Amino acid sequence: KILTTIKQWYQRRVPITAGIRRVVPLALAMLSASNPKLEIIDTLSKLSHDSDSEVAHNAIFAMGIVGSGTNNARLANMLRQLAQYYHKDANNLFMVRLAQGLVHLGKGTLTLSPYHSDRMLMSRVAVGGLLGVIVAFMDVNNLIIGKSHYLLYHLVSAIQPRMLVTFNEDLKPLPVPVRVGQAVDVVGQAGKPKTITGFQTHTTPVLLAHGERAELGTNEYTPLTPVMEGFVILRKNEDMEE
Repeated sequence: KILTTIKQWYQRRVPITAGIRRVVPLALAMLSASNPKLEIIDTLSKLSHDSDSEVAHNAIFAMGIVGSGTNNARLANMLRQLAQYYHKDANNLFMVRLAQGLVHLGKGTLTLSPYHSDRMLMSRVAVGGLLGVIVAFMDVNNLIIGKSHYLLYHLVSAIQPRMLVTFNEDLKPLPVPVRVGQAVDVVGQAGKPKTITGFQTHTTPVLLAHGERAELGTNEYTPLTPVMEGFVILRKNEDMEE
């Protein structure tokens, strides 16, 4: 609904001020951090060529936030094209380089998404870090492009690993098979329904994309946490039949 409303704004069906136009890319970035949906990427790509330089700055930065840590090939290609398009514009080129760094954050092992624990909880520290930078971009020419570019360091508080790494009780790495697939909402369902669909079996460590969930693929070990993400300690299953 939000994206539909924004499209109507830009199709001139609803009159909007220049200030709102500049904030729209930032709102899309906040709504979809580290979750590069196709329609949002395309909307930001159009805004990155806007005649208003501040809208273009914010749209390019928003592309980096939306794709942060995903190594998204479509986004990376768009940013390469933007780098060629703006090769004579230092400010826009700075934004493109910044967005490219965010897309390849930690070589694809980190994320800016504030959600954790199967997206049931939201980190207020991460949201604060994202908001601090996004509010600064509301006056991008005087702050980020001006003398206050150090405000970008607020993003550090939102960075967290998106890999699953398993350890034994001595905290030594323990490669085990895990099933990784799209998460299924099983709240209120009777019995033991499947919590993932379309899964593939990998050996830890593995990367978890937005909306994915992991399950242990062996009965040899039991996890000491109900949520399989981040760093998980496994205990030998003594009840398992040899």
